[in-house]
Amino acid sequence: MNSFQGVTLSWQLKDGVIELALHREPCNELGSLSLDDLEKFAAALDNLEKNAHALVISSEVKAGFCAGADLRELYNRSQALEKSAALRGVRDFLERIHRVLNRIDGSPLTTIAAVHGVTFGGGFELALVCDLIIADKLARFCFPELRLGLIPGFGGIPRLKRDLGNAVVRDLLLTGRSFNVNKAQQIGLVSQVVAEGEVLRAARATAAQLGKFDRQTAAAAKRFIKPIPHEELQREIDLFCELFSRPAVEAGLKKFAESTDAQPYLP
Repeated sequence: MNSFQGVTLSWQLKDGVIELALHREPCNELGSLSLDDLEKFAAALDNLEKNAHALVISSEVKAGFCAGADLRELYNRSQALEKSAALRGVRDFLERIHRVLNRIDGSPLTTIAAVHGVTFGGGFELALVCDLIIADKLARFCFPELRLGLIPGFGGIPRLKRDLGNAVVRDLLLTGRSFNVNKAQQIGLVSQVVAEGEVLRAARATAAQLGKFDRQTAAAAKRFIKPIPHEELQREIDLFCELFSRPAVEAGLKKFAESTDAQPYLP
C-alpha cells in the first residue's frame, strides 16, 4: 500500500519519495506500539521501493525527532514478569527492532533522516540507519543509556563506528553528554544544518535532487560504502541483555519510570 496511518506513525509514497512520519506524543518513544507500526512499514518496503528512489523519515512531534526507547513500558513489563521471562522479552524486542532497522539500513533507496530537537538513544539509532541526516539548528544528539547502566541497544554503537570511528563512539557512549548540531556537523554526523522548522522542506528538496540520478548506480554505491555490521550488531544485543539483568539497571529504570519531569530523558 502506498499510504498508511498508524497509531504511532504514518507513511505515503508520492513522486518517487516515501515519507515516514513519526507522531507519537510526547516524543515518539519507541515501545511495542511503535515497533508494531515499524514492522508494518518494513513489510511494505518491498512494494514501496519499486516506485521510489528516496525515503525521508521525520517527526511531527514538536519536542523532537525521537527520545528513544519507551523506558517506562520497559520497566513496567519487566516488573510484571519473572526475571528470566523479562529478559527473554527484552531480547525478543531487540531482535525485532534490529530486523526493522537493518531492513531500512540495507534499503537500495537513498534514505534521509530529517531531525529536529531531541534525537536521543533509540531515536539517534533510528537516524543512524539513514544515509543522510539533515538537522535543524536546535537538534541535539545523545546516548543517555549510561545513566541507566546500559548501552545503546538498537544498533547505535556498530553504526557509529562504521560511519564516524571509535573516537566519536567513546565520547558519546562513555560521557553520556549531548552534541548540538554544530558539533554534529563538525564531526561528520550531520550532512546539512537548516533553520528551525525547515528540516522537512530541506529533506524533500534533497530527495527531489536524488531523483535525477540512476537508481541502480546509487544503490550499488550505497552497498559499497555502507555495509551492515551484522556480527557487531548481534554482539551489541548480547551485551545489552547481559547488562540488563544487573540490579543497577533495575534501579535506574525505576528512577526514570517514577520521575515526574516532563522530559526525564534530558541530560
